[in-house]
Amino acid sequence: MFTDMVGYSALVQADEAAALQLLKRHNRLLRPLFARFGGTEVKTVGDAFLVEFESALDASRCALEIQKSLREHNRSAAESQRIRIRIGLHVGDVVRTNGDVLGDAVNIASRIEPLAEPGGICLTQQVVDQVQNKVPVAVAKLPPVPLKNIRTPIVVYRFVDPAAPAIAPRDGPDAPMGRALAVLPLANISPDHDDEYFADGLTEELIATLSQVRDLSVIARSSVAPYKNAPKAIPVVGAELGVNTVLEGSVRKSGNRIRISLQLVDVPTQRHIWSNSYNREIDDVFAVQTEIAESTARALKLEFAKSETAAPRSRPVPHPVWGVVTGGDAYDVYLRGLVAASSPRGTGFDEAVRYFEQATRLDPNFAEAYAAWANLYVVVGGQYRSFQEVMPRARELAAKALELDPDSSDAHEALGNIALQLDHDWPRTEAEFEKAIAINPNNVEACRFYGLYHFAMGRFDEAKDLVRRTIRLDPGGDHHGMLIWAELESGNLDLAVRMAAEERDRHPASLGGYVFLGNCLVAAGRRDEALRAAETTVPPENDDERFDMAALRALLGRPDSAREIAAEIERGESKSYVSPADLAVLYAALGERERALDLLEQDSRDGDQVLWLYYRSIYFDGIRGDSRFLTLLRKFGLPTGPVHGVTSAGR
Repeated sequence: MFTDMVGYSALVQADEAAALQLLKRHNRLLRPLFARFGGTEVKTVGDAFLVEFESALDASRCALEIQKSLREHNRSAAESQRIRIRIGLHVGDVVRTNGDVLGDAVNIASRIEPLAEPGGICLTQQVVDQVQNKVPVAVAKLPPVPLKNIRTPIVVYRFVDPAAPAIAPRDGPDAPMGRALAVLPLANISPDHDDEYFADGLTEELIATLSQVRDLSVIARSSVAPYKNAPKAIPVVGAELGVNTVLEGSVRKSGNRIRISLQLVDVPTQRHIWSNSYNREIDDVFAVQTEIAESTARALKLEFAKSETAAPRSRPVPHPVWGVVTGGDAYDVYLRGLVAASSPRGTGFDEAVRYFEQATRLDPNFAEAYAAWANLYVVVGGQYRSFQEVMPRARELAAKALELDPDSSDAHEALGNIALQLDHDWPRTEAEFEKAIAINPNNVEACRFYGLYHFAMGRFDEAKDLVRRTIRLDPGGDHHGMLIWAELESGNLDLAVRMAAEERDRHPASLGGYVFLGNCLVAAGRRDEALRAAETTVPPENDDERFDMAALRALLGRPDSAREIAAEIERGESKSYVSPADLAVLYAALGERERALDLLEQDSRDGDQVLWLYYRSIYFDGIRGDSRFLTLLRKFGLPTGPVHGVTSAGR
């Protein structure tokens, strides 16, 4: 059994003393119930318990009694004193070592616990098999959800307790997947192999259009893209992405004619729900996308939520000289821009800018192109270009997109990022991201960056909820690091280290996993283990990994590579963009406090002003209590409270 208290991290940030009192009450209520049902408390991690039982029936009865007791407690308690927990139950073999228990059974129980509603209990098929008809509650099967590091698909249920208060349907960050769809990359069967971009771009457009179907979770492009060159059977795709429906097909483009052939497949039965072919002129492509979304919504008994306020998508405008045959129309160029923008590590940036600029010149009313262009600038800002270079232009483009389409989720996402990263306007940040997600709950980037905002503000429960939602929508993406760091900042140091080690083991050939594990070990005070992680011989794949490992080694008393990289940057020899705050990380790791603070102040004056993202870094622990550092935090309206379990005043 795994248990976890809902909202505890946020309470710690708001009132640490009250949170500790509530935790004590929580422990006093739960521990006697564990003992009553023969449970053995293996360990407690912050506000979470790991408990072992002799039987699944004992564990289930205990879980039900816990939730019943907490409901009774909450009836007479003030809102701030109410205790709500989630519980996960699984049956399996464990390995005992040093008073702890390890193994897949433990991992599965911990993975299904977050799937429970506050006040709810989730359990696996193995538990259901042993307790069904032996407990006074029914069970309900949950939609398939991918579980991190669990390769075999796990069937998850929840207890439906009639004594528990009814839980309203959720549309928040931790809402269950319900109907989930993956749009597999469309096959290009055009006579011209150079039309591959059209199939790739149209796949991305279909994902965007299908996101308008209410109550349908649509997997992000980045998670379906690998199936283009490594196709897999539908059941495998369903298990890997956690979806119950798949849309697959092909596109043939010849001149200004397109033929799109599609089929919607039910994953559990592999039955074709519907199939159709669309033979149209290329400038009818928007209408085709709408037809596909409407057909999907009808088949799944859902509703296609076309905006009532947005201007209708305009038909692509042909170039008066080139014409559509040569690929000169706005939509064709826009698709080329989408494909270029998705290139790894910003390599397609300049090409994408040219395409989006051309698309909007050909069709000045093309709202989607303006929004995509704005987000392209946002993505490269702070990584490959300075914020001052790209963010003002991003603001103009996002404003133009909203002028043409007030319900553009992508445009609100861009404005939310600008408010977050450039303006540090926290109320505007919240408003824009909330709007972006309300319009399109499948907007992965809005969920991800809104989670980063909550992380920066010290709201770790909200951050974790948003990251989990991001992972559900983009299971193939690299989002687990933020979830791990949020656990660490919540005070769950051992859990964070264990999760980081699992991530390292998932990608043993990636240096980044060793760096991240080392960071977590340092934060947890386990420097000897961190040094062992830093001594790996895995080579860096890029300059970022080289930089990050150099900083970690410097912090652990191995300064040579950090000094070498810092000198390169100071001489202007770095091959990639490095902000003053990035350089401050190296000097802080080297123990050069004054130089690090000078660079942070320089970044605050005329740099990218990214302290909101970096200030919790372990590299700044040595200057965290410095008055200059605290002044910078206050300037940006950032919390000055506990950081991975240590207060600023205590450093």
